[in-house]
Amino acid sequence: MTNWKITGGRVLTPGGFEEIDISIVEGRLSLDDHCGGSELACEGCLVLPGIVDVHGDGFERVIRPRAGVDFPLPVALQEADRQMIGNGITTAYHGLTASWETGLRSFDAARTFLDILADVAATLDCDTRVNLRWEVYCLDPLDELISWLDRSPDMVLSLNDHLTAYLDLPPDHRKIIRMAERMETPREDVVAQIAALHARIDELPEAIAKVTKAATARGLTVFAHDETSPDQRRANRALGVSVSEFPMTWDTARETAAGDEHIVLGAPNVLRGGSQNNAIDAEPAISSGLCSVLSSDYYYPAPLLAAFALVDRGVAPLETAWRLVSSSPAEAVGLSDRGRIAEGLRADVLIIDAETRRLKTVFAGGRRVLQRD
Repeated sequence: MTNWKITGGRVLTPGGFEEIDISIVEGRLSLDDHCGGSELACEGCLVLPGIVDVHGDGFERVIRPRAGVDFPLPVALQEADRQMIGNGITTAYHGLTASWETGLRSFDAARTFLDILADVAATLDCDTRVNLRWEVYCLDPLDELISWLDRSPDMVLSLNDHLTAYLDLPPDHRKIIRMAERMETPREDVVAQIAALHARIDELPEAIAKVTKAATARGLTVFAHDETSPDQRRANRALGVSVSEFPMTWDTARETAAGDEHIVLGAPNVLRGGSQNNAIDAEPAISSGLCSVLSSDYYYPAPLLAAFALVDRGVAPLETAWRLVSSSPAEAVGLSDRGRIAEGLRADVLIIDAETRRLKTVFAGGRRVLQRD
């Protein structure tokens, strides 16, 4: 592996921006500028830690760019990798849904995804992991789901319930139409399946407790997705669920913050000026200390762009905004070896033109994986 000396840039260290040289030695960061290596001059550039994306399902649109058109998973994963690296994401948790649905988000599809990712992971430039989005009404294959936690010890488990929001919607509702298309199932059958599964609601508490206990016993971080109330946050906290992902109400976010727990919101929410599903808005949440992590959600360019948007709008200086996409998400998922430019950490580094904000260079694990003029 090539060693590097990065000179002339403004480096974001844990203490703020410093005009210092840094080195990459055997894939790790060194602040000792006598380490040698190939020199990369970065005058006029920002030197930032790589983006850690704890929730991104943009890969689904790479697998299935249009209805009825799927591409092989190895091809899609390689393309998603290029998109993530090209947008400064050096660690990614693919939001992989394991659901009661058929089709793209089915349990069988999740199993196949894990198999293929295990085969191709070593060929990817981005350190690619899984945010396993378990739909809690997927009640029957719990033992196999738990076995996946052993198979992929670096994953995150996320508790999801998208069924309740679809309950009692008519077949011609846009949400049902979209789900039926994804499931490749008639709309009327989707509505009937939702009703049948909801009839098993009494089974949920035991199932959720079983799966979360298995995850926490293995030391995995557990997220809760779309929490709707402070009571739900407190109940999930009691189960060991330590991160609130896209809380739906301000009171829920305040309860999470009061517990000194991480709150994940979508970076597209910042760019678009609000939530697309009537949850809380990210920008005022950040201003109020009610968002500690921004994720790509469904759009890989969003974290990098959102950080600079917060600067331009006067919400936060860059050193604060960048923490939302680097050190804070790393902390949320228990990765102490990245997210910051500090001695001995994994060398995930972005070099960005300070004037144009063009991403010029990406180092991932010490390897230069992207270079633009």
